[in-house]
Amino acid sequence: MARLLTPRFALLTAADLGYFTAMGIGVYTLPFYVTGPLHSSKAAAGVAFGAFAVSALFLRPLAGRLTDRAGRRPLLLGGAALAAISLALTALATDLPALIALRLLLGVAEAAFFVAGFAALVDIAPPDRLGEALSLNSLGLYLGLAAGPPLGEVLVHRSFPTAWLTAAALCLASTLAVLPLGETGTPGQAATTKLIHRPAVGPSTALGASLAATGGFLAFSALRAQETGYENTSLPLFLYGATVVVCRLVFAKVPDRVPPLRLGAIALAVIATGLVLTAVPHLLIAGSVVLGVGVTFSTPAFFAAIFATAQPHQRGAASGTASAFLDLGLGGGPILLGLVANVSTSAALAAGGAIAALGCLWTIRLRRAH
Repeated sequence: MARLLTPRFALLTAADLGYFTAMGIGVYTLPFYVTGPLHSSKAAAGVAFGAFAVSALFLRPLAGRLTDRAGRRPLLLGGAALAAISLALTALATDLPALIALRLLLGVAEAAFFVAGFAALVDIAPPDRLGEALSLNSLGLYLGLAAGPPLGEVLVHRSFPTAWLTAAALCLASTLAVLPLGETGTPGQAATTKLIHRPAVGPSTALGASLAATGGFLAFSALRAQETGYENTSLPLFLYGATVVVCRLVFAKVPDRVPPLRLGAIALAVIATGLVLTAVPHLLIAGSVVLGVGVTFSTPAFFAAIFATAQPHQRGAASGTASAFLDLGLGGGPILLGLVANVSTSAALAAGGAIAALGCLWTIRLRRAH
């Protein structure tokens, strides 16, 4: 069996850990920053949360092409550095338009870093262990989402600028981790000029549904915890992230043993169940854990299905296509559900469950078509 845990794999995972811990700090801090110092509404918090996806949505396909042509490393370095700049400047934002502008800038960084990171991962992972590689590498993402919110809560108690500047420092650390990684692809040898990798659209749609549902939880679970009377409002986010981390470690080999679309459909059904539970009084914690179990398998399953459609020289394009749907989900989900949250936070979480259920039905249809 080919070796998976190499120094390059470790460096890439470390870079992801720093970057997504910074994002986790932002996930917790942003809604309180908008509804607190900026004196705006919950709907505005949803708009601000999802604004980064507007720029990222349009730029991810272009980032995919650049990743295939210029290489993975330049976009990894540029994305992490630009994220550090955006987060540092957020500490100076004093009104909602300025914050949204900086979130749009963060979307540019997200497009570059995320697309290049997944393409690099597929480059260095053994083909017969890709599902396991996706599970283990994404621990950086979910450790960040688990550790970032509690860290953000501690930092916010000191001051909002402290939280944003700490997030910026973590992105700078990610830039340093990428420096010795080297180039993993074959720049300049892309055989396709297409921005969208069409075979990836079907599974990417299902991925987008899972992330639209989860994005609502990320945006509003802390506010829901506050409404429910929890003293530690970051607890649901922490338990969600911790559940994903533990399950990814325990079940890392499952995505290589179960057909991707079958696993994806099951994962979406579990996500839907978890979100419905979070909307029920006194079941927020249980729902957060169930949601984490579903997300454990959704991302590896759908990315495995997506990259199965791509040749090595198309991996950047496939990653860019998938990431565009990721933005539609993570950006559009909080914006849409934010309108519902203005009436009821629990209704917004339940609506996220309905989105996941629709995604499950789509995945079942897609699997039968194959």
